[in-house]
Amino acid sequence: MIVIGGNVRVRKSLAAVMAAVLLLASGAGEALAQKKPPYWASISAGKARTRTGPGRQFPAMWLYQRPQLPVKVIETFPNWRKVQDPDGATGWMQANLLSDARTAIVRGEIRPMRAEPDVSASVSWRAEPGVVGTITDCADGWCRFEVAGKAGYIETSHIWGAEELGGE
Repeated sequence: MIVIGGNVRVRKSLAAVMAAVLLLASGAGEALAQKKPPYWASISAGKARTRTGPGRQFPAMWLYQRPQLPVKVIETFPNWRKVQDPDGATGWMQANLLSDARTAIVRGEIRPMRAEPDVSASVSWRAEPGVVGTITDCADGWCRFEVAGKAGYIETSHIWGAEELGGE
């Protein structure tokens, strides 16, 4: 390599940073690649497009600007996932725009968030349709649902993203 002015360190550092970024970016997709469809994922990027096929050469269909929105992965292709959104629309999304974080979206009408997973438990707060939150501890028809630091239990029939899928 011919070096003019002693920029060897900068070039080596830049190369190391670029390699690390590529490694990390591919790591998110690899974690999801281990699963067999169907399985749940969520959009991790601030802007994510779906396309008609698994590649940038295919036309874009939708632009999602909603991080954490749950999606169902229904097919895989190297570095691409065919996803279904809560409204049933399907398209191909780059795998590095997805996370395996479990989220769900409230469906129907305003839903009570209960202190315990029981219909007779006190209502801690209420969530409107379209609210997206993190879900954990799903059992016996209930999930713990957390939004902006507030947590409560919601019936799984009132959210999209909690159903057990064959690939999980």
